[in-house]
Amino acid sequence: VVAGGKVFVGTNNDQPRDPKIKGDKGVLMCFRESDGKFLWQAVHDKLPSGQENDWPHQGVASAPVVEGGRVYYVSNRCEVICADAEGSGQDKEAPRILWRLDMANDLKVNPRYLANCSPLIVGDLLFVVTGNGVAGMGEKLEVPEPTAPSFLAINKKTGKVAWQDHSPGDKIMAGQWGSPAAAEVNGKTQVVFPGGDGWLYAFEAETGKPIWKFDCNPKDATPYKPGGRGQRSFIVATPAIYDNKVYVGLSQEPDNDGQGAGLFWCVDMTKTGDVSPERVISANPLKTEPNKDSALVWSYGGSKMMGGDRGYPFGRTLSTPAIHEGLLYVADIDGVFYCFDALTGKKYWEEDFKATTWSSPYWVDGRIYIGTDDGEVQICAHGKEKKLLGKVDMGTPIKGPVVVTNGVLYVMTGKQLFAIAAK
Repeated sequence: VVAGGKVFVGTNNDQPRDPKIKGDKGVLMCFRESDGKFLWQAVHDKLPSGQENDWPHQGVASAPVVEGGRVYYVSNRCEVICADAEGSGQDKEAPRILWRLDMANDLKVNPRYLANCSPLIVGDLLFVVTGNGVAGMGEKLEVPEPTAPSFLAINKKTGKVAWQDHSPGDKIMAGQWGSPAAAEVNGKTQVVFPGGDGWLYAFEAETGKPIWKFDCNPKDATPYKPGGRGQRSFIVATPAIYDNKVYVGLSQEPDNDGQGAGLFWCVDMTKTGDVSPERVISANPLKTEPNKDSALVWSYGGSKMMGGDRGYPFGRTLSTPAIHEGLLYVADIDGVFYCFDALTGKKYWEEDFKATTWSSPYWVDGRIYIGTDDGEVQICAHGKEKKLLGKVDMGTPIKGPVVVTNGVLYVMTGKQLFAIAAK
């Protein structure tokens, strides 16, 4: 994140900036935007519970948000942190922590592998997906704290919880690794949370009053099973909002569950209630009927839609789509990159990068940039016709999106942060 003349990056302590700080840690680093000078770092110890709640060497995976001289992020310890973006006033020292909300101790949240939400600010509220998830390994997975909040609204000035919601409850399949999005619809600001139960939930931002919910899995999908053996999936990507519509794709846990059939959805935000495509009228035997109040605009993919060499047309995705001038760009984990009409779902083209892809696309100056696990930044021309402009090998995998600001392209790989500008 680039803000206020500074660059903020979440990382680990595998290459320590301070030789006195040793071992595996979560770290938020701050650099000067103009020349990359290291300014300060906030260091967080690992959780004593180990990898089930704080996976080794993942560090701080939250992309911070910066406003009013404050930087907000979620630490590897499942804490929401508000720090002074200027640091401590002393060169290279840790920043002043203005407030800290310990979601694990104070709210009984059980993060699965890692709390990684990228917070969202709307007005005076900071919105967070807590990361509450299952415990255990193998087949025996259960949610130890189903009433702990999945979604939070926090007063950005004080760190006090304004409202909370635990709608996913004991239906969380694994973890909750997505981040919220927000938009004004029908005169009210909605905040949309991706749930670990595979549902999208929308609330009034100020009050937390539910507005609508949408089941992103077909009702007859087989239950989720670790190892990628079930069809039901959850949401890891951050939803994108465009023209009163939410766009998001389904995934499973990418390391343990791997690749498989995915579904991509476009949902109308102007409706209320349960706006899923189907309603269940009988649980056993399962019988459904079309939902007359459905907010489905279009979808693409799924286990029943055959296509391509993989046996499915769209894979599981961690990618937050980029939308510009009515065209939507998104990638799946398999490394296939797609261009759709954002309003109708018509697919204009696709390209197989031949490398798995966790990253999200970024539009700037008529071009789309996206990183791959092969360490390449792929560059495509914006438009309904496929035009590949080239690729740049950065050496190591690129898991996050590139960022462009003030004429500089920032690329973060697994080992380095690059700032690239024209000569």
